Amino acid sequence: MVKNLTLTFLGTGTSQGVPVIGCTCDVCRSVDPRDNRLRTSAMVEIGECRLIIDAGPDFRLQMLREGVSHISAILLTHKHKDHIGGIDDVRALNFVDYPTIHTVNIYGTADTLACVRKDYDYAFFSVRYRGTPEISLHTIDPEQSFTVDGVEIIPIRGRHAHFEVTGYRIGELAYMTDFKAIDDSELEKLQGVKVLVINALRFQPHDSHFSVAEALEIIEKVAPQRAYLTHMSHEIGLHEQAQQRLPENVYFAYDKLKIEL
Repeated sequence: MVKNLTLTFLGTGTSQGVPVIGCTCDVCRSVDPRDNRLRTSAMVEIGECRLIIDAGPDFRLQMLREGVSHISAILLTHKHKDHIGGIDDVRALNFVDYPTIHTVNIYGTADTLACVRKDYDYAFFSVRYRGTPEISLHTIDPEQSFTVDGVEIIPIRGRHAHFEVTGYRIGELAYMTDFKAIDDSELEKLQGVKVLVINALRFQPHDSHFSVAEALEIIEKVAPQRAYLTHMSHEIGLHEQAQQRLPENVYFAYDKLKIEL
């Protein structure tokens, strides 16, 4: 049983973030900090174990903002740049206690890690220059749980349009982003979850992400005590107004929000 778990939303925005470059809509001009969204990522802390879910282009800023100097592992959901584009910045964590070098462990499916190896090929050369990120890749089987620092993690398989993505269950928390579909067999893995985090790009349908209505359908099936929506575009609308359209115990997440279980 996982106890005393803290979830921090490091970012809750879609691939462009919010505000969007060049956009002058009400959301992108909002002064409400809840409408300012970095690319989607989360931090889960259980005792001394600190897990980061996805390391996108805003990873450096997110780590600085939260004062992070050590992580146990990065869990990747899939290979898109808004989820892996910040991996080079683990270098600071590698060398924070130099000359001690802290290798950062990265977990993901074979397909996801193949993209990491391609994009960051210089981290795997036999002869590397000084300061190259020190990372260790761990391939997960989506059908099997695995552990990090004694914490059990259960992969949840979903589809992001035409390819698979991976969500994660950690104790009574489940975190799923960039899903467009999920099989009933995978939903069974979510039985007993108290807090469900799930993506909802916008209210209108989209061809590769859950809409709000689709996310709410999954929430109804899982029946958690609380649910939080993430990976939102500026099309979701102003946070204060959009929240009024959600049912009880379902919330639009926002950057820096902390949840304790």
